Amino acid sequence: MSQLSADKLSVAFAGLKALSDVDLTITPGQITGLIGPNGAGKTTLVNVLTGFQTPTGGAVSLNTASAKLNLSGLKPHEIRRRGIARTFQGGRLFRDLAVIDNLEVTGVGLGQSRSKARAEAAAMLDWIGIGALQNRIAGTLPYTDERRVAIGRALIGKPAYILLDEPAAGMSGPEAADLAALIRRIAAEIGCGVLLIEHNVGLVLSLCDHIVVLDSGVVIETGDPASIRASEKVRHAYMGTAAETNLPVLEVLA
Repeated sequence: MSQLSADKLSVAFAGLKALSDVDLTITPGQITGLIGPNGAGKTTLVNVLTGFQTPTGGAVSLNTASAKLNLSGLKPHEIRRRGIARTFQGGRLFRDLAVIDNLEVTGVGLGQSRSKARAEAAAMLDWIGIGALQNRIAGTLPYTDERRVAIGRALIGKPAYILLDEPAAGMSGPEAADLAALIRRIAAEIGCGVLLIEHNVGLVLSLCDHIVVLDSGVVIETGDPASIRASEKVRHAYMGTAAETNLPVLEVLA
């Protein structure tokens, strides 16, 4: 079975450690959660895994039945061509292009012909359930649809892994529930290994097979949802932020 792995990853900015000896494994068909308080290093870790940040220590590797490929030092587009896709917190759609063009351009960038890229883009929008939006200008979309388009764009080319950075940010309860159903389908029907990075801890606990908890750049806990919910280390990490925004998190963990 293939795996995407972070091995002892460290990142330092001007002497300040953003990540320290972080281990993480993502397996196709499974949903892994990555949680932690603000400033824990979650987005930095995703940036390293996808080539947007160079680690100062450790390595990122893609392990298959036949080989182990070191991804450290590869550019983002090179990592994407190896089947590792991501979304961004801000969506980052081409706002002046139609929705279908946002997906088509990804297929072309991956080496597909224009006709094949457009056909896959249309099929992907239908699969997600937003085919009716294909001719809408991306910059006119409501927030929730913008996030779904970004996920569809990341799924072009059938990646083996998809890393979702705060996909539920700003969503209502029903909108987050719809997102959860889509993420389950991505793992079950496409077979992607999913890394879900979220402040919505309830969403992570309900979706994920395995959860990794970061605090100040260090992994403080790993395990299934039940063990994370019961962890005093996790509770202390959130309580230590002393922020009102973390009160719902503590209620979920209670």
